[in-house]
Amino acid sequence: MEQLGFEGMPRRLYSCTPSRLNTWLDCPRRYRMTYLDRPMPAKGLPWAHNSLGASVHNALAAWWKLPEHERTPEAAGALLERGWLTDGFRDQAQSAGQRARAREMVERYAAGLDPSDEPVGVERTVATRTDRIAVSGRIDRLDERGAELVVVDYKTGRRAQTADDARGSLALALYAIASSRVLRKPCHKVELHHLPSGEVAVWEHTDESLGRHLQRAEQIAAEAQDADEAYRTRLKPTAKPRPGEAPDHAPFDAVFPPSTGSLCGWCDFQRHCPEGQAAAARKEPWAALPAE
Repeated sequence: MEQLGFEGMPRRLYSCTPSRLNTWLDCPRRYRMTYLDRPMPAKGLPWAHNSLGASVHNALAAWWKLPEHERTPEAAGALLERGWLTDGFRDQAQSAGQRARAREMVERYAAGLDPSDEPVGVERTVATRTDRIAVSGRIDRLDERGAELVVVDYKTGRRAQTADDARGSLALALYAIASSRVLRKPCHKVELHHLPSGEVAVWEHTDESLGRHLQRAEQIAAEAQDADEAYRTRLKPTAKPRPGEAPDHAPFDAVFPPSTGSLCGWCDFQRHCPEGQAAAARKEPWAALPAE
């Protein structure tokens, strides 16, 4: 039976991204502070590993925009140097060391690419909808191999990826579904390209496994949408926090409870979350960088 909204109208579609769905799964309190609280509570310091990852992604995206004859490994390295982001590093020396490492990583990866093998999309946004959700997201790279599309996602973290990571990724599955529907070509294969190690984790979905991921996304979205509606209609803070003060969580915790654990040390909003502070010490902004 379809859920109804106001005045007997069908419930509106829940607009989301894979990141929004995963944030709800990870921690409802962080979800609330990210997507609902306005103004958004102040975040902690930026993360150096995010700067490194964004620099690499931007360089590879720009590399594919070059004329084909200019797509050399050296050009990829130059693009990385030119667009290097410095937020979150301990000091200039650490930033410089990681920049050199990232340049070598990008050049090595580009050396294994065929400059003439033009992707179907680079940093391409795709979207699809069901009768419950409207989901969209941006793909690092979308290849066409024979009659099939392949979703490629770049990874720059310390841990190499596995086939289980590719298989279990809600985001990659939703990208595959949306790509197939937008471009009207089959898309079952998803790949995680781990640039530090050069390893590629591959999973080939079936229509059934993609359907299970889509059903899971709808289930997560239904929970998040119920919480969104409660936030708008029933839940009110006792007082609006002053700038820099922690928000009052008590009115929201039945619907948006904190989910605590060792990952709390990486949360952007830990400074506003007493439970998160008790669960884990705050990580330094450069803590996730690979050792030099």
